[in-house]
Amino acid sequence: MKTDKYSGRSINLLLKISSVIILCIMLSANCIYASDLKMTIQIGGTGTALGSFSELADAYMKIHPDINIIVLPSLGSTGGIKAVNEGAIDIGLSSRPLKDTERHEGTIAVEYARTPFVFVTAQRKEALRLSLTDIAGIFSGEISKWPDGTIIRLVLRPESDMDTILVQGMSPEMNNAVRRALSKEGMMVAFTDQDSADAVEKIRGAFGTSTLAQIISEKRGLTPVTLNGVVPDMKSLADGSYKYYKTLYLVTGPKSKPAARDFLDFINSGKGREVLSQTGHLPL
Repeated sequence: MKTDKYSGRSINLLLKISSVIILCIMLSANCIYASDLKMTIQIGGTGTALGSFSELADAYMKIHPDINIIVLPSLGSTGGIKAVNEGAIDIGLSSRPLKDTERHEGTIAVEYARTPFVFVTAQRKEALRLSLTDIAGIFSGEISKWPDGTIIRLVLRPESDMDTILVQGMSPEMNNAVRRALSKEGMMVAFTDQDSADAVEKIRGAFGTSTLAQIISEKRGLTPVTLNGVVPDMKSLADGSYKYYKTLYLVTGPKSKPAARDFLDFINSGKGREVLSQTGHLPL
């Protein structure tokens, strides 16, 4: 009798356990199915645009909870364009137009905003007032200390990087100074916008380049330099008194998901343009 009694209890327990296991499997399957139904859009490219696109993605997903947007770590403009052409991501972010070698069939780059391109320092409450001649002196090494005696630590970007190209294009004097800086051994070179911002923030006396969009959207502890007497802000960019900026591009390809097109429409909407304006962009 004891055997039958315990056998009955065991059978009931097994039935209960089986029921729980089946329920868990059903719930798991439903979760997986729900995840599969949620469309994912992947975005990547130039580091200067990542912070603002994280904010754009958050705003869009609040309206479209069925869409999941992933903003990848910095790929650079070239990496973002290549990833779009290969179908690895849906939207590329670039700080330059497409090169001829990147113009695959169906690949499109559209300007969406401009943001002030700035020289930056950290650990200073007030902006430095420098002329382009002063900055050329810093890059060439003729000016090696700040007014308080702190040694200037120049943070360069790679020769092919858009930041370097923009700085060289400011004047013949700047072009020569940048070339001289890049030719020196032991110079600090940051390969991404985030690496550059980190270095300028952390290293005493550091001096480098950034954009107003990156500083605002990433809440960076960087202070833009007042250049040739002009404060780099949205007003001076809009009225043309501040002449240096990055033009930013949205890149899509033939393999970009249809849902990505809807997100691009959102960027051009009133709400999207509001987010861009609040994060240091002049929407186009």
